[in-house]
Amino acid sequence: MSNSTKHLSGEQRRAGTVEAVIELASEQNPDEITTTAIAKRMGLSQGALFRHFPNKDAILQAVLSWVSERLLGRIDKAVKGKAALEALEAAFMTHIDFVAEHPGAPRMLFGELQRAKVTPAKKMARTLIASYGERIEAIIEQGQAEGELDAELDCKAAATMFIGIIQGLVMQSLLTGNMEQMRENATGVFKVFCRGIEGKQ
Repeated sequence: MSNSTKHLSGEQRRAGTVEAVIELASEQNPDEITTTAIAKRMGLSQGALFRHFPNKDAILQAVLSWVSERLLGRIDKAVKGKAALEALEAAFMTHIDFVAEHPGAPRMLFGELQRAKVTPAKKMARTLIASYGERIEAIIEQGQAEGELDAELDCKAAATMFIGIIQGLVMQSLLTGNMEQMRENATGVFKVFCRGIEGKQ
């Protein structure tokens, strides 16, 4: 263990743990990530790791919290002050860029959502999806009020479709192992989505 690693603060050590888990999740099945592997990636002993987290579940919760804060924070910043269609495109592309930078993040999210048991981490994953949907729904309602989007549009259904399209692009890229595929396909796919929600001329 290097001197720089030894002298990290508790906050830095916890942030490093989250980063290590997301890196590992981009390389292997998240369910197979062990605390031994996390500690090894960080250059720590398991004992040192557990001084900052009581158990693996607490680590998973920290990871989901990090993903939620970073993703939603980026999206909030990207859409601020924009008209509806421009804001939707900004949110769409920001999400795609986030996943391309952190491919382990969606793998962790999907992994938690697939669990049969309702864990604290799974609840956090559900909350993230719900909060995201509410943001997109609000943008669509704004677009309807301003006449930019179809006044008869089902906002909730459109927001669900928006998120589902991104999830589909993510899944395809994970299956092929080519995360850049998302960026290549994102613009065209978003244009098709827009045609279904724009206001009638």
